[in-house]
Amino acid sequence: MKPVCVLGNGQLGRMLRQAGEPLGIAVYPVGIDAEPEAVPFQNSVITAEIERWPETALTRELASHTGFVNRDIFPRLADRLTQKQLLDQLGLATAPWQLLGDAAEWADIYAHLGELAIVKRRVGGYDGRGQWRFRQGEETTLPDDCYGECIVERGINFSGEVSLVGARGHDGKTVFYPLTHNLHQDGILRTSVALPTPNTAQQQQAESMLSAIMNELEYVGVMAMECFIVPEGLLINELAPRVHNSGHWTQNGASISQFELHLRAILALPLPTPVVSTPSVMVNLIGTDVNTAWLSQPLVHLHWYDKEVRTGRKVGHLNLNDASPVLLKDNLQALVPLLPAEYTSAIAWALEKL
Repeated sequence: MKPVCVLGNGQLGRMLRQAGEPLGIAVYPVGIDAEPEAVPFQNSVITAEIERWPETALTRELASHTGFVNRDIFPRLADRLTQKQLLDQLGLATAPWQLLGDAAEWADIYAHLGELAIVKRRVGGYDGRGQWRFRQGEETTLPDDCYGECIVERGINFSGEVSLVGARGHDGKTVFYPLTHNLHQDGILRTSVALPTPNTAQQQQAESMLSAIMNELEYVGVMAMECFIVPEGLLINELAPRVHNSGHWTQNGASISQFELHLRAILALPLPTPVVSTPSVMVNLIGTDVNTAWLSQPLVHLHWYDKEVRTGRKVGHLNLNDASPVLLKDNLQALVPLLPAEYTSAIAWALEKL
């Protein structure tokens, strides 16, 4: 099998490498500043763990590489303007929005979008950064450099957030995991819960929407679609053309993890629908030191990224899954005293979902 080069060498690249090992697939995560001659990319399939990157010697070299899967799709989805235009073109439900061009537009924006406006940088903002929430009169605090570089959306009154992780093969076949319920705090994913039997109507709507997107783009590999739950159904919030934080539970809760699924798709290996037979919970470890006491619970799988611990930084995650909801809840509850206090509400939320 061909080797795989991953543009970006963070935790997603690391987990793709780990997923390749049992299959005998050599996966090389590489930093964007790597010297091209040090990267075995000539005969590799190229993928990425990031949506956008500056121009470097390596990215210039890869720009014309025929084995770079989805190469031209990354910039289209990395820009929220062109991402929203794609959703509108396909007639898929998303929050009403417009380009934020000038400070003089605010009166019209509130008239058109309503009393709560969400401003998002077109490129770069993630994990709560590069995003602002304004009610009328508060927009004066927005940095001047945002005009022309941001979109503004209607603030959505949603009852929950879900994501769908799916994959498409070179032959156009698509497969999906069950919907994942997500809890964000300060714009960062804190906890995810996946159930083997999701809401049928929501699952069907989500699969229909993500299929339409992947087929339109002729995308190959794993893609994630984050949605708000509203009375009418699902509204698409954002797309990620890569393996995704809300799919980490699949490492221990599905017959094929999202990382293996991505490798299978880009290498044209068989792509069966992954089997999910138990409920799963994923707890993101954010800015907290490793604690081996987590491992005292038999259902806990620790995935530690070996990164420097900093406030607000994702440094690992815990996966728990079991056929017994009671045992799963007991193990989850036992983590509360072993985690910082800000996790208490997130674990309570997960317990409610199970």
